[in-house]
Amino acid sequence: MMAVNQPQNPVLLPASALLAVLVLSAAGAAAQAPNPTSATNPFFGSVTAHPASDEALRLSLDEAISMGLKNNLGLKEVEAQEKSIHGQENQAVQQFLPTITLTADTGVYQHNLAALGFGPGQVAKFGKLLHFSSLTGFSEITRDDLTEAQIHYKQTLFSSPVISGFKAARSATNAAHFAKMTARGEVVQQVATAYLHAIAAASEVDNAKALEAEDQVQLDHAHDAHLAGTLANLDELRARVQLQAQQQTRIAQENALEKDLILLKREIGVDPSQKIVLTDPAPYSELALETPEEVRAVAYKNRQDYQNLQNQAQVYKGVRAAYRGQRLPSLSFSGYYGVSDVSGVGTHGNFFAQGTLSIPIFREASLRGDSDAAQAQLGAVNAQLADLKIHIDQQVRSALLDVEASSKLVEVARSNVDLATRALSDETDRVKAGVDDNLPLVTAQATLAAAQTNLVESLYQYNISKLALARASGILEQQYRVYLGR
Repeated sequence: MMAVNQPQNPVLLPASALLAVLVLSAAGAAAQAPNPTSATNPFFGSVTAHPASDEALRLSLDEAISMGLKNNLGLKEVEAQEKSIHGQENQAVQQFLPTITLTADTGVYQHNLAALGFGPGQVAKFGKLLHFSSLTGFSEITRDDLTEAQIHYKQTLFSSPVISGFKAARSATNAAHFAKMTARGEVVQQVATAYLHAIAAASEVDNAKALEAEDQVQLDHAHDAHLAGTLANLDELRARVQLQAQQQTRIAQENALEKDLILLKREIGVDPSQKIVLTDPAPYSELALETPEEVRAVAYKNRQDYQNLQNQAQVYKGVRAAYRGQRLPSLSFSGYYGVSDVSGVGTHGNFFAQGTLSIPIFREASLRGDSDAAQAQLGAVNAQLADLKIHIDQQVRSALLDVEASSKLVEVARSNVDLATRALSDETDRVKAGVDDNLPLVTAQATLAAAQTNLVESLYQYNISKLALARASGILEQQYRVYLGR
């Protein structure tokens, strides 16, 4: 996000145009660097909306994403910014609307006529002019009661800077909306990634437990064979070492799963101490790949950051037009109508109406400077827009390559698991038949464990690459189910 400089002469720019410049900083609020702490990236935090309970919370992927969209801290911050900007846009609208106020007051007033220039000499002169024979008893201190009510009206009839500034404010509001949509996509991607990573970790735990159970069976078999004198003590020791190694692996995998679940709960607003059960298995489905040109066309139409930047360009166009429009005349109308009552002698209506035509004569240096500054900012945004188009093309092509490569890796990993399973079964039969000792069996078990781990990782990477493709296309929130094959 480019830095937005404040105008050097804000008094000359309409409030709506100033608003447009100020709010551009919110347009990139969702562009955060990955960091697993909410201190530097609010998308890794949330507002806790689900307190801990004794009953385990069963959570599907759709439910996790829904909770993330409601409670994620980063999204709430961006939504608050959008509401603030929209509120300020409404303030800019007021410049087009009439301002009507009603005032009323009553009071007692005392006047010193001498202090106002009506001393005894001046009063005598007035008496002669008015043919008063005597002004005996005339008091220089007067008192009256005044009650009045007035309704005031004021409206700008025409002002090019106001019109252009309002258009800029409207574009800034649109930019804030697309920033919010970008933030929603960020939440969907991060919650889905955390959920899929937890599923992968759970699969690793299941695999580790299955292998541990097999190792326990092998240890029992080796122990019985050793007691019967048909198997050397070394083979029993190997089986015991293999079981303990697998127990260590299982403990590490369980620990990793718990930490993944804590991260997921932090992102969706669930208390970290709440027990949750992931109800969705690891999804797998083939994705019909499109050409880069097809995906790129969808991205240009749906990418929120691209639309955001387009609206930023409109903001600076409006700001520049507002500066240029200050060379044009402006027209406004103001007035009031009121009723006054003095010392109870009766009411009297009074009014005031005024039309004002303001024509700027010469302020060329300032106007040109402001206009050139806005033009420079517009040029910078246009350059960013051109770069973003290329960047979108790069992201789309890279995502397509990742999807294709990870799909092939899944196929290879599945084949490796099948082969390793068959090899372990054959070797188990050989050991039971007394043809081999259990060293090849331990090797076969390790090979199967590695193959299963690679399969889990390949499935995880394949799903993540499909999410990245949907994000690059700008349709992640709407179609993540389709891309994951749900």
